[in-house]
Amino acid sequence: MKLTRRDLGKLAVAAIPGAKLLAGTRAWAQRAKPNSKVNGVQIGLNVPYNYGGRDMNPDEVLERTLKLNISAVEMRSQPVETFLGSPAANGQKAEADVMRKWRSTVSMDRVAAFRKKYEDAGVLIEIVKYDGIYNMSDAEVDYCFTLARTLGARAISCEIDAKHTERIGTFADKHKLPVAYHGHAATTPEHWEAAFKQARYNWANLDLGHFLAGNNTSPVPFLKQHHARISHVHVKDRKLNEGAVTPFGEGDTPIVEALQVIRDNKWLIQATIEFEYPMPAGSDRMTELAKTIDYCRRALVS
Repeated sequence: MKLTRRDLGKLAVAAIPGAKLLAGTRAWAQRAKPNSKVNGVQIGLNVPYNYGGRDMNPDEVLERTLKLNISAVEMRSQPVETFLGSPAANGQKAEADVMRKWRSTVSMDRVAAFRKKYEDAGVLIEIVKYDGIYNMSDAEVDYCFTLARTLGARAISCEIDAKHTERIGTFADKHKLPVAYHGHAATTPEHWEAAFKQARYNWANLDLGHFLAGNNTSPVPFLKQHHARISHVHVKDRKLNEGAVTPFGEGDTPIVEALQVIRDNKWLIQATIEFEYPMPAGSDRMTELAKTIDYCRRALVS
């Protein structure tokens, strides 16, 4: 089964009229809690990446997430550290030693306050994504796992690099918190399987579109074989043979089949939408994100 953009073309995206952000202060406090779990499958978003960047005011991230009725996310670390007063907040440059020293002073009480803000609004931070973790000191890597656990995450994620997965895996095993390695088109099943052998808590963040485009085969067999070590899938559509990223339903990625396999087997795997296709003329990110969410919802109820 394949849903097409024709199915979604008439959507006015009533949940986000005008695709404008909420005005006023803390309007989310008066809202009903969001719910993006459909037939047992948690639909999530990679934030704030899906909103156009790696760092963003955490209140704006929350406002946008609530407006899309999303109840769980993969959160990049930057908005959390911005909230905590990072020297690198808002795109500022900070030397590695400055960040290292600052991270050693972070209060986990403040991290817990960040978690409370999101959970009170109805949004779980299930995965925390780290950029640059391979260049961090041992103390900083410990900090990354502690920060994620304090946020309530059930895994951290980072890009896969075979030179470093064994080292990071030792920290994952120490903290008993999975590290899910994200793959691109160049990533093969063997890359993840090698990492799996290095550490019990070395897991995978399976990108459905990248896997399809790079391996020229469906990601579903890999999903079925290794589901117990996949924390979340990135949901995007791509064409075969290193093809383009497309709007959902226009590529070759078996999104519907993958989501239904997760649903039917009741696997604890977040379906994390990652928005990367070119913006259609006259549209905007919030409108397009609403369409991708609707596509996943339809797949899970059909």
